[in-house]
Amino acid sequence: MPASELRAEDIAARWSAVGLTPRVEQHAQLTSIETEVPESLSAESWREALEAVAEADRFGLLANSLNGRTLWAAVGTAAPATGDVRGPGRQR
Repeated sequence: MPASELRAEDIAARWSAVGLTPRVEQHAQLTSIETEVPESLSAESWREALEAVAEADRFGLLANSLNGRTLWAAVGTAAPATGDVRGPGRQR
């Protein structure tokens, strides 16, 4: 199993361990993990959930009065390109 899948599964497992219900979706370039965060989540569980997202390439929290709070993480599935990585407009 690729390392990126293992990281995504680890994040999902750690969120499950603190009582959250993660959703994992595979995409072409990344694996996304999301979970709803209840208002009643303890400070210790929050700390564990945030430590888990440190393993992700990107993460965030969406919060609003209509939909509550959604914690998300993304783990890239593609290996980074080697060679010239300066980006558009930076070529010689």
